[in-house]
Amino acid sequence: MRKTAGFATFLILALLLGIACAVNPVTGKKELSLISEEGEISLGKETDTQIQQEYGFYGDPELARYVTAVGSTMTPLTHRPNLAYHFAVLDSPVVNAFAAPGGYIYVTRGILALMSSESELAVVIGHELGHVNARHSVRKLSQMILVQVGLAVGSALSDTLAKISGVAAVGVQLLFLKFSRDDEREADSLGVEYARRGRFNSGEMVSFFTALEKYGDLSGKGHSLPGFLSTHPLTAERITNVRAMITTSDTALPKKREPYLRQVEDVVYGDDPRQGYVEGNVFYHPEMRFVFQIPAGWKLQNTPTKVTLAPENGRAAVVLQAEKSAEDLAAFANKKVADIQGRQLQNDRNLTVNGLASYEQVYSVSQKDTDPLRLRLSLIRKGGMVFYFSALSKSGDFGSYDSTFRSISGSFAELREGNRINRQPRRIKILQADGQKSLKEIFTGNGIHKELWPVLAVANGMDVNGTPQKNQLVKIVK
Repeated sequence: MRKTAGFATFLILALLLGIACAVNPVTGKKELSLISEEGEISLGKETDTQIQQEYGFYGDPELARYVTAVGSTMTPLTHRPNLAYHFAVLDSPVVNAFAAPGGYIYVTRGILALMSSESELAVVIGHELGHVNARHSVRKLSQMILVQVGLAVGSALSDTLAKISGVAAVGVQLLFLKFSRDDEREADSLGVEYARRGRFNSGEMVSFFTALEKYGDLSGKGHSLPGFLSTHPLTAERITNVRAMITTSDTALPKKREPYLRQVEDVVYGDDPRQGYVEGNVFYHPEMRFVFQIPAGWKLQNTPTKVTLAPENGRAAVVLQAEKSAEDLAAFANKKVADIQGRQLQNDRNLTVNGLASYEQVYSVSQKDTDPLRLRLSLIRKGGMVFYFSALSKSGDFGSYDSTFRSISGSFAELREGNRINRQPRRIKILQADGQKSLKEIFTGNGIHKELWPVLAVANGMDVNGTPQKNQLVKIVK
């Protein structure tokens, strides 16, 4: 979680700019498209802003330039060379890469940690360029508009929380949808083709898929961002098809392992504790210096803009956000709920929470054709920041959850312990093998916990008992 600074008009704009059908740039065939290229680019720009706010870009300009350089080598060679492409590294440990409409390509630092060569990065970016060039997400959005104009995704509970937290985003919703098998096959083919044209070793797509198979989709569990296998389902057929595409000329091209590995050295590995971490039933945030209790059995998701908690049954939710503000807490609260239709204030009060000034409001929120909701908004001032918990459930459930809602916000306090504040993340380090020690011996000698050995072995493209060749570069974490 970090400090935060309508998308409602986009669909109207899209329909105004849209056409019933368009020529696919890759196939040359006509297909359904309610969104023109101008509308696609507009959606991409808005989605990019939301992605940066929701997930955050990784703060390493040199790494961002490197990823952009690899992607930009291929963009003039695609089927849409005149599109303005944008590349970014997301500050997320989840292994994923995805594309937003209009030429926006993202890789996570988690996927960079898994890969081992520049060519591997190129085929992954090429795959995402394939989705953009074939307009897969635009086609999917057009189908969704026909089925449900307005994209009223989720329940009244999630819709109301989205209004409060400012994430009611059509573009971001598209990132969580699975592409069809045909779309994935086409993107694989285009990824191989674009990498080949860019003089990258496109055989590295097989290496990447093999690593994914071994690694599994563990990286997306417990995070708000899904893993690669969730959004890009991998099948044995896909791997077989890619192997058939690769030629001896492809595999003769350099993989460029060393330039890549030197570039990812010192990249944060796994969750970054400086942005918040959980120990026991407590959430600690070193950078923003706060702490609060997590109810037993509740799950927590932490992103740069918010912390979300919910019980297993999904019948309630609590979202914590923060903004820099000197505004009166009551006035601040009134602005936050201004866009919630059907709200009616039930009660409010001023109080003190662990020595910090606080203000609470409780609202009843009527819903058309469904049960009313109940919202408890709890605001706490700490220094120049206002932290606010938005706790929501159906009115009929509110009595069961309200004591838990109040215990969460009531446990919020200043984080003062130095050992909690000074937590540092693990980072990727690069070693040169001596040709004698096995990976297991290298990991043991560098104090790497045994539970990381299988994942790091996959990240090095080896078995944990294998012995790297002399002078081979090996990834570890410290």
